[in-house]
Amino acid sequence: MWIKCPRCGEILYNKDIVKNLKVCRKCGYHFRLTAEERLAFTLDEGSFVEYDSRLVADNPLNFPGYPEKLAEARQTTGLSEAVVTGEGTILGYRVVIGVMDSRFIMASMGAAVGEKITRAAERACERRLPLVLFVASGGARMQEGMVALMQMAKTAAAVKHLDAAGLLYISVLTDPTTGGVSASFAMLGDIILAEPGALIGFTGPRVIEQTIKQKLPDGFQRAEFLQQHGMIDLVVPRARMREILGRIVMLHVGEGN
Repeated sequence: MWIKCPRCGEILYNKDIVKNLKVCRKCGYHFRLTAEERLAFTLDEGSFVEYDSRLVADNPLNFPGYPEKLAEARQTTGLSEAVVTGEGTILGYRVVIGVMDSRFIMASMGAAVGEKITRAAERACERRLPLVLFVASGGARMQEGMVALMQMAKTAAAVKHLDAAGLLYISVLTDPTTGGVSASFAMLGDIILAEPGALIGFTGPRVIEQTIKQKLPDGFQRAEFLQQHGMIDLVVPRARMREILGRIVMLHVGEGN
């Protein structure tokens, strides 16, 4: 019934925090969302139609314990994989959308995740619709080795086709966006948005400090730091995300969509 804010320590009533889109009323900390919550907060009610719900990961390297890990993630989250893709409307404008869920093996990208994102981009091309991806990931899925790393090139090529077709791709970076996902489709959006305080980078600040033997600046790899240094376009509070996305899509496709 009660949740403690990890930033300010405030004790929050669960129902109140949900009503506030899972944002701390005291300090503005953005709690992580499930894919279901993200879709509900973003899309018009009842508009979502899911793609590829049965597309799931295999065990290409016969990695010990991986099938059990997948089964546990599916049972815990109710998801078949770490990303949910589909089609819906935002303020009446049709979009193809994908949402990564960090509860599923830290939203790591394996063959199934890469394939679902690629198919979403292909459908956006076919239907001449904008693509919106909410990104959260710990990186490539180590249990799939090179197969997982190949998804970086695959997803990057898929969103390149959107660009060639003159279609809009909006990438929304949430906490955390790291590893091979940050080094591929996550940072290739025509417009890159981020939620406040989101950790964004290829590797963590502790690893970087140990490598370069230097102390990093305060807020390094956080969304606000990246905006100040020109890496992303805008940091958008969750309460305004739906409105901002709707405006961007409207400006791109025109009011006649």
